[in-house]
Amino acid sequence: MDKNFTFLISVSCFFFLAFFGCSKKNGMGSRSSKTGMKYNDPHNGGFQVNRKVNPGPGPGLVIIEGGTFVMGGSLTEDLGYENDNRKRRVTVASFYMDETEVSNVDWLEYLYWLNQNFPEDRELYYNALPDTLVWRNPLSYNEPYVDNYLRHPAYQDYPVVGVTWEQANDYCVWRTDRVNEEILRAKGVLIDYKRKATESGTGEALPFNTDIYLNGQYRGEGVDGKNMPKDLRPGAAKDARRPVRLEDGFLKQPYRLPTEAEWEYAALGLIGNTVYGNIEGYRVYPWDGLGVRSARKRTQGLIMANFKLGAGDNMGTAGYLNDAGDITKPVISYQPNDFGLYNMAGNVNEWVGDVYRKLTYEDFEDFNPFRGNVYVNKKLEDPEGGIYARDKYGRPIKEHAPAPRKQTWEELQGQQNAQIGDGMKPYDPDLRGYNDPVNDSLYGTATLVNNKSRVYKGGSWNDRAYWLNPATRRFMQQDESSATVGFRCAMTLVGNPEINTMGMPRFKSAKVKKGGRRATAKSTP
Repeated sequence: MDKNFTFLISVSCFFFLAFFGCSKKNGMGSRSSKTGMKYNDPHNGGFQVNRKVNPGPGPGLVIIEGGTFVMGGSLTEDLGYENDNRKRRVTVASFYMDETEVSNVDWLEYLYWLNQNFPEDRELYYNALPDTLVWRNPLSYNEPYVDNYLRHPAYQDYPVVGVTWEQANDYCVWRTDRVNEEILRAKGVLIDYKRKATESGTGEALPFNTDIYLNGQYRGEGVDGKNMPKDLRPGAAKDARRPVRLEDGFLKQPYRLPTEAEWEYAALGLIGNTVYGNIEGYRVYPWDGLGVRSARKRTQGLIMANFKLGAGDNMGTAGYLNDAGDITKPVISYQPNDFGLYNMAGNVNEWVGDVYRKLTYEDFEDFNPFRGNVYVNKKLEDPEGGIYARDKYGRPIKEHAPAPRKQTWEELQGQQNAQIGDGMKPYDPDLRGYNDPVNDSLYGTATLVNNKSRVYKGGSWNDRAYWLNPATRRFMQQDESSATVGFRCAMTLVGNPEINTMGMPRFKSAKVKKGGRRATAKSTP
């Protein structure tokens, strides 16, 4: 079934159940198995429990079923003698990933929104612009790309380049808010765009932000729609409505950059080589075989990705171009891998979230490995009311977390009036007991690695085939960019990680008898 159709069905079903009432048949209106109290009853406290849902992916995403794999295992040769990706077995949780790289038209949509909503803030717009000067080369005539690549319609479906790691993260934050805002407005939880545009001067002055909305700070006249969920709290008016909560289960998780482990796992696409839990053949590239040409009869000999075949050979000979790409190609080009992802090898390298360390493989968790955690809290403007402080763009202000775990009430009260800069130290997530020695004054002199060095992977239109191997890794400073580096987004999957269940044996589940008593489960292998 088409994933977009499935997504629409799941969202539509949820709204019908959550907003228009539920029958006993679907489980809503049932009682707590621990207290016996009825859910969704305005007379006993109004505790609301919506039907358990498995949310679908956000726009542009496909599901990647997680599992175990050998990270670095596809690297058969270390041509650069880097020795920085030794083999280790890890497990990656199920998640979502963009089907394609973020394209120029996607970025232009982002720039347009910034200009429309903050027309006087030229600094905001300027800082979001990709560096189109990455195309300049003293010994190449690439100047036409400087003016045309980002904005000309001929390149609108090509991957955006010249984007820093920091800009990519800002885009993820913006995309999260726009997707969740669209969901709320489309369903009438917030007023629709037409009414919002015609009722100028009313409602929130700042744009929608998911965290601010979930904290109850984005509502009121000119904001609230007619289809908000019913408020079942005692004392609430009969027709009282409330904002959507995270517990309602349909707002999307934040878009973000994938971790290095997620990216490598998704690029390999070993699901296509797995039978009954056994991986029957490993890969060097995101496709089967040891070569870069198609072995299928109808496409035999065709190049499988956009890369540089050799010195001075970016696309082959006239009349029969090898990969048909001089620079980048449209984001939907060649064949997708077995997860349905396009261009996980070649076209452009892609940013991932991790901080680069040459010896990453020595210190890692084997479940969802990631290097670069910086824990933050949302700053409170009003601790008594739990109101978040907002910046001038309507986003919550973040501050370094002071502790790794929930603090006692006394500790929290003692820090409410203290700031990190006033003697309160942020929590250090370095579990090894010491910090990596970093001396910024030596950067560029004795080392090229510091805490702003970020990993990128995948190979590009101007790279040799070696870099198409998903295990290869390089790094660049997070505020730098290149004509060969773009990105795609990922999203955390919540709930059941199992996606592909066809043909798998199952244990029989326990059945619930009348009266709420649970029958004895029969374990049948």
